[in-house]
Amino acid sequence: MTDAAALPGQPRGVVASGPATARAVNVLAPNPSAMTLDGTNTWLLSEPDSDLAVVVDPGPLDEGHLRHVVATAEKLGKRVALTLLTHGHPDHAEGAGRFAELTGTAVRALDPALRLGDEGLGEGDAVTVGGLELRVVATPGHTSDSLSFHLPADRAVLTGDTVLGRGTTMVAHPDGRLGDYLDSLRRLRSLTVDDGVHTVLPGHGPVLEDAQGAVDFYLRHRADRLAQVEAAVARGRRTAPEVVADVYADVHRSLWPAAELSVRAQLEYLRERGAI
Repeated sequence: MTDAAALPGQPRGVVASGPATARAVNVLAPNPSAMTLDGTNTWLLSEPDSDLAVVVDPGPLDEGHLRHVVATAEKLGKRVALTLLTHGHPDHAEGAGRFAELTGTAVRALDPALRLGDEGLGEGDAVTVGGLELRVVATPGHTSDSLSFHLPADRAVLTGDTVLGRGTTMVAHPDGRLGDYLDSLRRLRSLTVDDGVHTVLPGHGPVLEDAQGAVDFYLRHRADRLAQVEAAVARGRRTAPEVVADVYADVHRSLWPAAELSVRAQLEYLRERGAI
């Protein structure tokens, strides 16, 4: 979920269903909006020589989309063997129950309320299906249950809403916390330095081929926004709506509700550190 339109200097690209890496195929959900960009990216992951696949984020409860994901797997000679969720927002997870019915799969997530089956997901877990390996990276901040999935064989990371392909994501206060989010961005940056990750497979927007550049952009953007919020408070803007009207004046008003959630998280973060 984005809190702003595309920003100057950020990589742009065309979003479309189809192969993104040797092991990742995007099936774009038909739910475009100001909050979801071109729609939710449902990721179909599989080793090239395997007939088993993992689906990450089936997306909204849209029967046509869910069946299209299954049909795409079958066209590639794959059977969906497992469903994973990056987090519980409806545009990513609402269709998971129905998708599980269509595929006969378990659904694994950090939040027990979202799981179908006995196994959850957490930091450091490894998921292996048909030779495919995914490493679970806890990346809270956008939401408390946000996860990313490191795909070592493709030097890629699936980031859900933690890093988007275009624009910046909101911190969904009060469940999401800015301190956690900044830590998660630094955790993702360490993957680019220590594990050679260069590709971001986001939950919305185009694939990013410069993962480190994207994360650095996000860190700079957050620092800039924090400074702007702090300055707005110094000018007498006390409430979140007042700060939004000041700091996000150049952002379309349809995105102000999401921006207000991020501002509330920023104000909390600054207060906790005695900055305001």
